[in-house]
Amino acid sequence: MNFGDIKLKGIDTNGAEREFSLSEFKGKKVILYFYPKDNTSGCTTEACNFRDNMNRLISKATVIGVSPDSIKSHLNFKAKNFLNFILISDPEHELAKLLEVWQEKSMYGKKYMGIVRSTFLIDEKGKIEKEWRKVKVKGHVDEILEYIG
Repeated sequence: MNFGDIKLKGIDTNGAEREFSLSEFKGKKVILYFYPKDNTSGCTTEACNFRDNMNRLISKATVIGVSPDSIKSHLNFKAKNFLNFILISDPEHELAKLLEVWQEKSMYGKKYMGIVRSTFLIDEKGKIEKEWRKVKVKGHVDEILEYIG
């Protein structure tokens, strides 16, 4: 299966709920970033960094954030932080598993499954051009911008 064929519900830039498929973005670069959870400190900082740099990103790529959170959670997260990009809900981890970002993690000695913060730059043909795995939030958007010029 091609990851571009997976259809998932999300919230568009205007805050409307709809179904998305990555194949609909062919012809434009896409920054597809996976984050663990809406309204947590690191994820909020990362989302706000994308939001605050949208004027530098918009001509270069479409930004899409993905987490396992519900549409309702995404609506709240988007409204609370004035997010100006697409958020996709992946509750069954379909896209996350395909891109191998749904992995075993460990916190305080307890093992659990979760999203490993990762970003993918998808080229105009729908192929992964660049991967950033185990992303550190600070400076990440600048790193993407440096790469895409």
